[in-house]
Amino acid sequence: MTPTDMSAKWHAVALSGDEAAIAALLHDDAVFESPVVHTPQRGKPITQKYLASAGKVFGDTGFHYVGEWHAPNSLIMEFNAEIDGIAIDGIDMITWDDSGLITNFKVMVRPLKAVNMLHQKMGEMLQQMSARD
Repeated sequence: MTPTDMSAKWHAVALSGDEAAIAALLHDDAVFESPVVHTPQRGKPITQKYLASAGKVFGDTGFHYVGEWHAPNSLIMEFNAEIDGIAIDGIDMITWDDSGLITNFKVMVRPLKAVNMLHQKMGEMLQQMSARD
């Protein structure tokens, strides 16, 4: 899978919150690295939950990608959004295997005010999703 193909696939599900569509892109051993959780979150179920939660948190925020950088089996996408008047700048770093399944998804966010606010909102969304399950 080319970086352009992965970019298109991710753009199609990024804000959907569609857990099944997100899961279809993930390797069973996928790892999610959060800007606010110290340890990497390992495995498809938790990675899927974090990515679906992020899609819901960012849903009506003006979230959009503003740049992309590619390498073989990896992609970095820069994004901007605004939540509660706080401008958010960040990047999604995606790595995938030769079969086109995401093996690692790392998110980095700035400024600190945005990181703190996202920590709160993501925690609330993850709790809502866990209560639903």
